[in-house]
Amino acid sequence: MFARSRRGFLVGGVAALVGIFSWKWMGDETKAALFRRTFAFNESVSKFFYSTRRLAAEFPPERITRPERFNGAEGLAEEITAADWRLQVKGLPGSTADLTLTIDDVKRLPRTEMITEFKCIEGWSTIVHWAGVRFSDFIAAYSPTITPRDLPKYVLLLTPDEKYFVGWDIESILHPQTLLAYEMNEAPLRHEHGAPLRLASTAKYGIKQIKRVGTIEFTNERPRDFWSQPVFGYDWYSGH
Repeated sequence: MFARSRRGFLVGGVAALVGIFSWKWMGDETKAALFRRTFAFNESVSKFFYSTRRLAAEFPPERITRPERFNGAEGLAEEITAADWRLQVKGLPGSTADLTLTIDDVKRLPRTEMITEFKCIEGWSTIVHWAGVRFSDFIAAYSPTITPRDLPKYVLLLTPDEKYFVGWDIESILHPQTLLAYEMNEAPLRHEHGAPLRLASTAKYGIKQIKRVGTIEFTNERPRDFWSQPVFGYDWYSGH
């Protein structure tokens, strides 16, 4: 038994060393290709298990994480008031022209609240009380004759200064726990959390939940995404 265990340990050690040195000798393009294949596999698995009927757990108010955790300030360099902010909506089928909306326009839509777990791709999480409008209700309000199958495959969201941007697949952004949120923990969003409007969702990691949405664009081409740029190399899909 001991000899067999030691043999297994030695074989495993040699295999690990081969893997380490093989990785060091690989060219950058080979490594990038391996990452792309891994991300594609992860995306296919996530899509296989994804369903709008599968809801994440919701929590009682006493489970809300306090104090609130702040992380990430891309696209938030400048202060902006709710009165000055505008939301541009482009490419929405069934709409005769692009839309320009105020925060009051958004708040007039059906309100949804949820207390859910916000998961960061770095490994930490918090419990947050969000309030806003479901993205699916937002589409229904401004394009009431369009069904989900008529929508483009993707959505691009950008901050007003376009310094931060995320791409979403249409299936995930239509999940009932994906909100255009204007309140966090029973108060209007603060600047550092993306005031006056941000995305909040249980379907994706925090890097996809863009703060301070300035533009929503519907497209059939997979859009660019801040953290999946080669310099960062994160997964475009980023589902969990």
